[in-house]
Amino acid sequence: MEMITRKLTSRKLWMSVAAFVSGLIVAFDGSAAVAETVSGCIMAGAAVVAYVLGEGLIDRAAAGQHASEQEADEGEG
Repeated sequence: MEMITRKLTSRKLWMSVAAFVSGLIVAFDGSAAVAETVSGCIMAGAAVVAYVLGEGLIDRAAAGQHASEQEADEGEG
């Protein structure tokens, strides 16, 4: 799961996807303006995906740390 998350937050992956889709648009007689708009939308979406996954990982790590602290406190009492 961690590997998938790392891949989805990779800027290289999203740049490759944007370049591929833009290339397809131009190859099938789409305008450069449309290709630019679509690649911009892909990169904006990638930023959102990276933020959401990154925050989720931080929250999961914090929850795990909190659970470990609770277990340690219960063991002392």
